[in-house]
Amino acid sequence: MKSFITGAALLAMSAGFSIAQAEDESAFVSFKSLKPEIAMKLAVATMEACREGGYQISAVVVDRFGQTQSAIRDRYAGVHTVDTARGKAWTAVSFRGSTLEIQQEIKAGNLSAGLRDIPGAVALGGGLPVESAGAIVGGIGVSGAPSPKVDEECAQSGLEEISDLLDF
Repeated sequence: MKSFITGAALLAMSAGFSIAQAEDESAFVSFKSLKPEIAMKLAVATMEACREGGYQISAVVVDRFGQTQSAIRDRYAGVHTVDTARGKAWTAVSFRGSTLEIQQEIKAGNLSAGLRDIPGAVALGGGLPVESAGAIVGGIGVSGAPSPKVDEECAQSGLEEISDLLDF
């Protein structure tokens, strides 16, 4: 009886897949991504928000696939901050969430600490996904403030500054 139920469930799932396939005959997908001009506005707005707090940082914006769209390093930000900010932005897009939350989840043991071993991942606060109409369209990463929490606050301030450009 159990194998019959399992077989019936698999058959129903495959039928559903076939129907979904039939409805979408296109060989292409469409998606939204940030324009480079908006990515640069976000990076600059983020840097300026950190400056107001007295921090010299780097801000990197990546597209929805984790590729760098814009990067800015304030004049006294550490040399390492550009690469670190890029890693945070990439991690936020890849794992679809705040890198501060990821950092805290790893500490609490809820997420595998092995995430830190993934090439390019930076599990420190300061990275946020950029969303528009419920879809991730990019990511922002910040490095150079006195703590990962402050890095993330700067990223959030930058996002708030350009939020009217993201809503549609």
